[in-house]
Amino acid sequence: MPPADNPQMKAWMAYMTPGMPQQMMAKSAGEWKAEVMQFTDPSQPPMRSMAAVHNEMILGGRYLSTKYNGNMMGMPFEGQGTMGYDNGTKMYYSTWVDNMGTGISYMKGNMSADGKTLELKGSSFDPTQNKEVMMRQVTTFIDDNHQKMEFYSTMNGKEVKMMEMNLSR
Repeated sequence: MPPADNPQMKAWMAYMTPGMPQQMMAKSAGEWKAEVMQFTDPSQPPMRSMAAVHNEMILGGRYLSTKYNGNMMGMPFEGQGTMGYDNGTKMYYSTWVDNMGTGISYMKGNMSADGKTLELKGSSFDPTQNKEVMMRQVTTFIDDNHQKMEFYSTMNGKEVKMMEMNLSR
């Protein structure tokens, strides 16, 4: 049976072929600057810093690779993430690592019907609580040159906003 007529081959080809979700992620490729706000104490204003962000599509346009460089809490900060859309599960997945920890954060979620908001949920180890906690990330695609990312974590059983990043290019 020729490969094009093989049902297994057709399934793999459909699974591996980038489509509209990958094209949407590709819109984030390029150089960005990020204004970062960290909310550590509700009685105090957020800590502010800046970061440079480099996004690029990798592996044939299937995944968005992200690299952050900046300062956080007065220390040099480096972080790397990977975002992908799984054609099989119809969900977005992300991983994150940085030099402020030794763990890997893993989240998954869906895009809003209007394509303007991506909400991901997952868990990560929180050393201040000495346990794994639930996390939520909301990315709002304002336009082709502006995005807002909000990060939430569960503290003492309650979801609190931990960070906000406003990206522009």
